[in-house]
Formats: sequence, C-alpha cells, structure tokens
Amino acid sequence: MPEATEFPDHLSHLSFRGRGAGLNPANRFESLRLHVLGDYLDEIAVEHPDGAQVATHVYHDKTRSIINRVDSPDLHFNWTVNPYRGCEHGCIYCYARPGHEYLGLSCGLDFESKILAKPDAPALLRDALAAPRWRGEPIVMSGVTDPYQPVERSLQITRRCLEVCAEFRQPVSLITKNHLIVRDLDLLKTLAADSAASAALSITTLDHSLATKMEPRASSPRQRLDAVRALRQAGIPVTVMTAPIIPGLNDREIPALLKAAADAGASSAGFTLLRLPYQIKSLFLEWLQRHFPQRAAHVESLIRQTRDGELNQPAFGQRMRGSGVIADQIARTFKVFRRRYGMDKPVPPLSSTAFEHARATRPSGEPTLFEPAP
Repeated sequence: MPEATEFPDHLSHLSFRGRGAGLNPANRFESLRLHVLGDYLDEIAVEHPDGAQVATHVYHDKTRSIINRVDSPDLHFNWTVNPYRGCEHGCIYCYARPGHEYLGLSCGLDFESKILAKPDAPALLRDALAAPRWRGEPIVMSGVTDPYQPVERSLQITRRCLEVCAEFRQPVSLITKNHLIVRDLDLLKTLAADSAASAALSITTLDHSLATKMEPRASSPRQRLDAVRALRQAGIPVTVMTAPIIPGLNDREIPALLKAAADAGASSAGFTLLRLPYQIKSLFLEWLQRHFPQRAAHVESLIRQTRDGELNQPAFGQRMRGSGVIADQIARTFKVFRRRYGMDKPVPPLSSTAFEHARATRPSGEPTLFEPAP
C-alpha cells in the first residue's frame, strides 16, 4: 500500500476558523501556480493561534440558463437547479469542489469562501418552465451546491425558485444539510398536496465535534434531525442520506444514524462511500493530518482498501459504492439496519400530473402561466 501523504510542518498547525479546507490547491487547468512561503504561513499561525479568519465573498453569477441536464447512470434524477456555485458549509469531502476550478478558482478555501449567487435564477426558472418543450419532469435542488447554505438566509434565491415551482406545480426535491429548509414549509406543503415535493437531509454523524470539523458551517446533527421531524409532520416525504460514509471515521455510526433518522420520521435512507476526485485528495488528507494525526494513516489505508488501492474510483457503478471487503461490509451493514428500522421501502416518485393537468385543461385561447398573453 502507498505510504500516507506527508505535509509540510507549517500546515500541521495552521488552520482557518470556521472552514473545512486548510489549503487552496492550484487550479488544475492553470499553468501558472502561486505558492505561499512557509515562513509567512508560520507568521499567520503565530498571530492567530485559534485559526485565521477568511471572509466570505458573494459574487453575481450572470448565467443565462438554470435547468441542467444530468446524464449520470449513478443518479436517479435527470434535471437539477443550482441557485449558487460553491458552498459556505465547507464540507471537507464535498465532491462538488472541483467545479470551482472551471471558474478559475481553487477547490479549497475558494470553494467555501467565494460564492457565486444567481439572483436571476427565479426569472430564468419561470421562463424555462413556461417553455412549450418543458413537460414538468421532476427537478432536484441541488446537484453541486447546497440550496440552503448560510447566504440563502438573506438572499432567498432558493425560496424564490420554490415560489415559481409552487406557481407551476413543478415537482421538486431538495437536498440539504441545513435546518433553514423548514423556513419554506409553506411552499413545500403546497407542492406536496400534489405529490410534487420531497426532501433529503444529509446526516453524516451524530457526533457534534466531528460534524464541526468535517462540515463547519452546516447545521448541527441535532438541528438536521429536527428538520426531518418538521418536514415529516408537514407531510413532506423525507429521506436521510448518510453520505458520505468514511471508513474509520463514521462507518461505525451507521446503526445509530439510521435509528435516529427513523425516530425523527424519515421514510427512507441512502448512503454513498467517500469520493476523492482530483485535488480533493490533498484537501482531505491534509484535513485528516490536522484533526486526527494519530488516526490519519489508518483512515487513509481503509479508504484505499475500498478503492482498489487508490483514493478514488471514477468509474460509474463504483464511484458511489467502492469495492472490496470493507466496502461490501459497509453496504451490508447499511442494508441490515435500514431494513430493521423500516426505511427500505422504495421512495414514491414525484408526480408531474398537476403540472401537465394545468396546461391541458386551461380553456382554449386563455393565457396561462406557461404562455404569455398576446
């Protein structure tokens, strides 16, 4: 097995308050690379023993389209809407981090501190749903960001997109780590009346200390379970995603996670194994060395044992589940306890009936939500 990755000494004691990443790796598409001298980083560490502060900056994303086609055979949905790019939650393992490199930024600290917001998203969504070619297929919010990350509290782009969905009875499923989703129960209840809304809460650990290190600006595990309860009580179907499972860190929590999810009212559950594409490998291994120096080599070894000796398997069919004895054991454990707690039933599909019915039954010649008045 390859040896555990080593990092310079100055990185072992430099941290950033409230951030997951401790590095800002060079963009893999850029030929020019900037390296910060270790002496300077040492000075920062001395001046800020509790962690240096990195401010969040929000930029206007002027994208002109909002519904994205998904063609991955590993996923069960075809369309996504992403109100933001980047995510302030700062989850160290986030598979979406490399997307920031297409913007000329880093997948490290840039991903969680330089957020691109799409204030035009609601208007773009309304135009897309009104297009004659759109048939009301279910949409997932979101694929490569969290629609309820902290900046959503003030910007409310996700809420305004949901208002458009409610107007059109457009079926939508939300994936988040933030309790803020309960703010929009009114809109989700309206959609759920037509079987057009569902939610998934990602809960990776019940250990508050681990969650704070791994997902520094996401809601606490307790708050996420509270959100599951609130959604369930409002009649919104809820799935809990124990994702990702990280061998040696949270894999032993699978039974407790599933019991807590069932007790909170989740009707189904899913999981994925840790994925480390591109520079996320360096980010994650540095994070391990920083927070769990005594366990880092062991955890890295276990991860490699689920990835045929590597840190990542990009092939469809393997990237979500891994391979080998440990990966199989994780999958079997999840399956046993999901069945034990009654969360192994198929998730009811979202319905597009109300969306299509509204288009079909409007009297001829009368303007609708989907066609502009003459």
